[in-house]
Amino acid sequence: MLDNSPVWDLSDLYTDIDDNRIAADIKSCRKDSAALQTSWQGKLDKANGSELAEVITIYEMIIERLGRVQCHAQLLFAANTADASIAKHHQSMREAGAEIGAQLLFVELEIATFDDAHMNWVMQTAELAHWAPWIRRVRAMAPYQLSADMEKMLAEQGPTGRGAWVRLFDETATAMRFPFQGDEVTEAEILDMVSSPNAAHRKEAGLSLSTTLKKNERLLSLIINTIAKDKEVEDRWRGFKRPVASRNLANDVDDNVVDALVRAVNDRNVDLSHRYYSLKARWMGQSQLDWWDRNAPLLGDDDRDFTWQEARDIVLDAFASFDQGMATIAKPFFDNNWIDAAPRLGKSSGAFSHPAVPSAHPYILMNFSGKARDVMTLAHEMGHGVHQCLAADNGYLMSDTPLTLAETASVFAEMLAFRRLLDATANPATRRVLLAGKVEDMLNTVVRQIAFHNFETALHDARRSSELMPEEISDIWMETQRAALGQGIRIGDDYRPVWSYVPHFVHTPFYVYAYAFGDCLVNALWQNYQNALANGDAAGFVTKYKALLSAGGTERYDVALAKFGLDAGDPAFWSTGLDMISNMIDELESLA
Repeated sequence: MLDNSPVWDLSDLYTDIDDNRIAADIKSCRKDSAALQTSWQGKLDKANGSELAEVITIYEMIIERLGRVQCHAQLLFAANTADASIAKHHQSMREAGAEIGAQLLFVELEIATFDDAHMNWVMQTAELAHWAPWIRRVRAMAPYQLSADMEKMLAEQGPTGRGAWVRLFDETATAMRFPFQGDEVTEAEILDMVSSPNAAHRKEAGLSLSTTLKKNERLLSLIINTIAKDKEVEDRWRGFKRPVASRNLANDVDDNVVDALVRAVNDRNVDLSHRYYSLKARWMGQSQLDWWDRNAPLLGDDDRDFTWQEARDIVLDAFASFDQGMATIAKPFFDNNWIDAAPRLGKSSGAFSHPAVPSAHPYILMNFSGKARDVMTLAHEMGHGVHQCLAADNGYLMSDTPLTLAETASVFAEMLAFRRLLDATANPATRRVLLAGKVEDMLNTVVRQIAFHNFETALHDARRSSELMPEEISDIWMETQRAALGQGIRIGDDYRPVWSYVPHFVHTPFYVYAYAFGDCLVNALWQNYQNALANGDAAGFVTKYKALLSAGGTERYDVALAKFGLDAGDPAFWSTGLDMISNMIDELESLA
């Protein structure tokens, strides 16, 4: 059934690692960055508006060309981390990128330190005004900027410093094999089996996951300790007072808004996750569910398999029902093999949509096993892909969307696909299964991710004073997860090492709250959309929604949401999103 799931074709970037264009592009990036540095380093404050706009234009051209090389290497590595030649090439491209990036650092460093009067003067030039959204974000970093030499050193050290630990984590996770049914399987496969309809298989998979992670906990603990300490040192030198603060700045979101989100979710755990998991345990004839049964299919779930073609059709039809233009953007992903969906040894687990570069197109990676959750994953990543395509017209520097809004398109796309499936069934039992599945997805996206955020916060706070033993990390994990899951889920010692498989803790510390931010934001947007449908103004909503996606990184979240009459700074905003989950649980209780 899965034989026709695609493997991506990266030839729109380069043919392979031996493509002569790669070396030529690296060479030209070195030459152009050296020329720009010679001409303008230390002199940008003497440039007029037109000259500064020209510098930024050249800067963007260089880093987009460099981005194409690095993206190709990263995608090859994600698709096959076991190939030593690909791993070597990936590292070489990262090191070359760090070297060239260090040459170009002066552009952002000097713009960030212009005094306001000078900045206001040059911004009166029309060519420079185009770059205003990017310049605003660059200048927001000014209070936390180090000396130029230190910034250059950090940039050059990245691939062999923190980046090397990220690579070690990725290669370790990909190389791990998990005993199951007399065989050894990959991480992606063992995680898939934790949701098996077979209770014995779920238990075996859960214990295999735990046991294998436990065997690797010393190395995995060392990695996260190093990542956390590295972050603490840099944050301290830059003047960030809290571990999450640098991520909030990168996400272009205010600390108090993130704090309000976290408080709102933590305050609703009893009403949401505790209530749902206790309900699910009763459905399954138990007082508590073992942690490996948390995402178990419900009784009555036929656990049907979807072909790749069916998954494709569901996603495209769901998009078209909302806006034909979105489906038109999504279709080439399938037609041109911009998606790598086939599971295989050596391939990274999980899923992502990489924006690549505006002059090319995004690429999606996932591991499709034919389950309903894989259809939702495809919709999620395709939402990212459509967003990235719409934002590409802003160019390399301004197409990148902060994580808080980046997850909006993906979660909204999931909602479209879910509603497509839900509206197609009139059977109460099937409806209950679909609703329960969506509630679980939302709890995983909101409650679980905020629990992950709470874990990271406590871990990074504790790491400030000393290295943490594996047992200490696991203690923090257990405390934060018990608070989120409640009495409906039984978590014992075999759950203690499970923190160590979560890649976001290593790849991008404090990434995870963005999922909850996006889900609650989408729930509020969805209510807005339903009101528009009721008032006969669906087209108006679609126009505003696509404008939000097309803005890329040119608009802050608050400006974007104000156009829908929404305010993330209002505590009621988060309640609206959480109420939607609570209402679904109410419906499930009535269906039970």
